[in-house]
Amino acid sequence: MQTECSAGRMAFGTVSGRNVVADFGGGTITSDAGALLLGATDRAIGLTERFARCFTDARAPHLVEHDVRALVLQRVAGIAMGYEDLVDHDHLRHDPVLATLAGRLEAGRADCAPLAGKSTLNRLELGQAKPTRYHRIAHDPAAIEALFVDVFLDAHHVSPGQIVLDLDATDDPLHGHQEGRFFHGYYDCYCYLPLYIFCGRHLLASRLRPSNIDGAAGAVEDVARIVGHIRRRWPRVRILLRADGGFCRETLMAWCETHRVDFLFGLARNARLVEEIAGELAAAEAESARTGRPARRYRDFRWLTRDSWSRARRVVGKAEWTGGAANPRFVVTSLSPAEIKARPLYEAIYCARGEMENRIKECQLDLFADRTSSGTMRANQLRLWFASMAYVLLCGLRRIGLAHTQFATATCGTIRVKLLKIGAQVIRSVRRIRIAMASACPWQYEFGLAHALLMKAAR
Repeated sequence: MQTECSAGRMAFGTVSGRNVVADFGGGTITSDAGALLLGATDRAIGLTERFARCFTDARAPHLVEHDVRALVLQRVAGIAMGYEDLVDHDHLRHDPVLATLAGRLEAGRADCAPLAGKSTLNRLELGQAKPTRYHRIAHDPAAIEALFVDVFLDAHHVSPGQIVLDLDATDDPLHGHQEGRFFHGYYDCYCYLPLYIFCGRHLLASRLRPSNIDGAAGAVEDVARIVGHIRRRWPRVRILLRADGGFCRETLMAWCETHRVDFLFGLARNARLVEEIAGELAAAEAESARTGRPARRYRDFRWLTRDSWSRARRVVGKAEWTGGAANPRFVVTSLSPAEIKARPLYEAIYCARGEMENRIKECQLDLFADRTSSGTMRANQLRLWFASMAYVLLCGLRRIGLAHTQFATATCGTIRVKLLKIGAQVIRSVRRIRIAMASACPWQYEFGLAHALLMKAAR
């Protein structure tokens, strides 16, 4: 964030016979010079320009100082840089690096800053599906949802042979009286229950939902939309749907079987299922007692519930004995035993589902997707989408610019601290704007390589 102020000189002792003094006379300085990489990533994947097209601006053109594209870029880049609150933009509106990204070094009017403040951005976030008298900026939810999938598809030059779609729900704690606020017994708090869908590190959907619903509510509709969108581009791709036991529902499994989508879901255990693997549990207990270490066995069998399933399906039971107690677990799948055996199915494929939880943590902890403090669900959904777009932007930087560096698998928070939060002096002349970054920055090689790769991708 830019600082440009004056104060008296401050003394901080003596080092090697020299007095250490400090003041605020450094001129135009930013702490966010690394945002230039975000701008290069944005140009490479065209994210904020396409995102801005999902909005309708019904403001009087002659009165508009900050267009929608600049507002969208400012909000998305601000979240990526760690500024989660709109009030932060009353200072960021003067930041020279963000202004450079938006292409607005100077405001059109003398009484305006190059970028928008919190009030203008608030009008963007409180927009409706259609412009109204008091909300002149509207957004198209369907277009925004489609954009996530388009960015994912554009990231691949050729169609992959198979992709895995991971589904999960998580809690978004609430501390006010927002619309759709309910108490959730499992999470022991008032919260929303957003649904996330990822393919690897790519975010395909982030839907805000009230918490007084089943965790799988709406999953069929979102999966159908995403799968249809993917298959229009990649008609031959094989798709595997993967989720925990909260999504093991007849409607979702039946939809997958009807539409040629494979699935692998956790299955809640019950007495009948545990009895089915009693022999394997006994063998695991005996092995654990003999070796003093955890032991596990697997059983592959067909299973039909008494009234909820329409057909028998393949179930794999994990009979594990650990810590002196049984730990039976089950999964249900459409994959055949001839294609993959029970142990690799559970250990190599199903357990890999846990990696998605790290992606959700990035969205909620690093990119503030849980800052849903507006009064309406519509505004909070848009806030979630802004945070999600910030994740997509950083994911693009990681995928394109950092693929061959030590940050290829770094979290969004690590990328921000190491490569984006760089102090620099901003020097403007007639011919150029020089961002003179700190000479002691330890990540200069990675920054330079990311710049070269992003410039190449943007051509």
